[in-house]
Amino acid sequence: MRLAAPSVLPPLSGLDARDAGEAFVPRGISTFEEAGLETALLEGLVLKFLFNTGQSSGRRIAAELGLPFGPFPEYLRQLKNAQILTYANTVTAGDFVYSLTDVGRARARSYLDECSYVGTAPVPFDDYLDSVAAQTIVNEHPKEDDLRRAFEDLLISEQTFGMLGPAINSGRGLFLYGFPGNGKTSIAERITLCFGTSVWIPRVLCIEGQLVKLFDPANHEEMPRRSAGGLLDSSDYDRRWVHIKRPTIVAGGELRMEDLEIRFDPITKLSEAPLQLKSNLGSFLIDDFGRQRMQPVELLNRWIVPLEKRYDFLSLANGKKVRVPFDQLIIFSTNLEPRQLVDEAFLRRIPYKIHAVDPTEAEFRQMIHIFAPRLGFEAVDADAVDYLINAHYRRAKRPFRCCQPRDLLLQVRNYCVYNDLPLVMKPEYFDFAVKNYFTVM
Repeated sequence: MRLAAPSVLPPLSGLDARDAGEAFVPRGISTFEEAGLETALLEGLVLKFLFNTGQSSGRRIAAELGLPFGPFPEYLRQLKNAQILTYANTVTAGDFVYSLTDVGRARARSYLDECSYVGTAPVPFDDYLDSVAAQTIVNEHPKEDDLRRAFEDLLISEQTFGMLGPAINSGRGLFLYGFPGNGKTSIAERITLCFGTSVWIPRVLCIEGQLVKLFDPANHEEMPRRSAGGLLDSSDYDRRWVHIKRPTIVAGGELRMEDLEIRFDPITKLSEAPLQLKSNLGSFLIDDFGRQRMQPVELLNRWIVPLEKRYDFLSLANGKKVRVPFDQLIIFSTNLEPRQLVDEAFLRRIPYKIHAVDPTEAEFRQMIHIFAPRLGFEAVDADAVDYLINAHYRRAKRPFRCCQPRDLLLQVRNYCVYNDLPLVMKPEYFDFAVKNYFTVM
């Protein structure tokens, strides 16, 4: 993997480094050569799109493929001369409505048999490598002010906060451990914000001739396309790329070993990127570590090389192995102590182990004050809160957990809304909430 500081970027193929704070914006392209597209790949995307739609204008084809319209009139004219396309209608000057001929339909079926993907044209793998180098978290060194901004909506102890700073700056793996409900997942999600708010990634990659979907709407949150000067016009960037919030990928007990490899769909003949590739430039949280179907040592064995070398090896559907960037902060969250899961040799490779401790009574009260207005309570009834703590925590010898103020207040809120009662705190309302909340725990 090629890494470079944003101020000293390598020459980018089809990319333009702008605004060191956001690394770069993928430069707009004007030709198919600049896009790095092979003739057969481009032809296949055009013909498959027309096969599915029946007919379309040149501008719509260009928009579907995320490519500039400029070179399309001449390219589509060549396909017409080859009797692959035919004119169905005229739209505007310089553009027509196109449809497939019998020869074109036969060729489209052949392309569909090879791969049924229809959509945005892929980005060459080398361009993706350059983009990761330009946006790498290795060059991000968040300070205390950055952490305070990222964690401003989360109450954590100063001791934990003081340990998080160096751990995040390391860019290496860390363990978050502690009892359930103490905010381990919330901490992990905010860690990503310390590295900056947004990055650019390709929608689809072309690796050794194989198409691999990288953008995943279930894990990636698309953001307005911005540069240092404001919102970008569609001609200012390569539309094959998508501007997303720095990703935080979360995988829990459902994580399988095959989720960490490129997955090939034998029906569509299309591959999908594994979770760690989707989490590049952000964070990858393995939640409930130790409760996956595989043994913890088996999962950690998978990460030995990536954690130390910051690259990974993946196998394509054609059998080729490729080296890919492993550019994220990997976080293991567990309810168990790390030493109960793995031996010392593995713990050495994950240098930071941070305990998400139970909140103090003062912090518990403070969280009630934080969540109450967010949930619609006009005021915090101090007497009702005293009753909650004395009756249901001190007498019951029940430990405080970070999630409980929010969860109990939600129970009270739902009770009041259902019964058309004013949204206030009362001892009997807390009794109802506690009975529901702790019965099964």
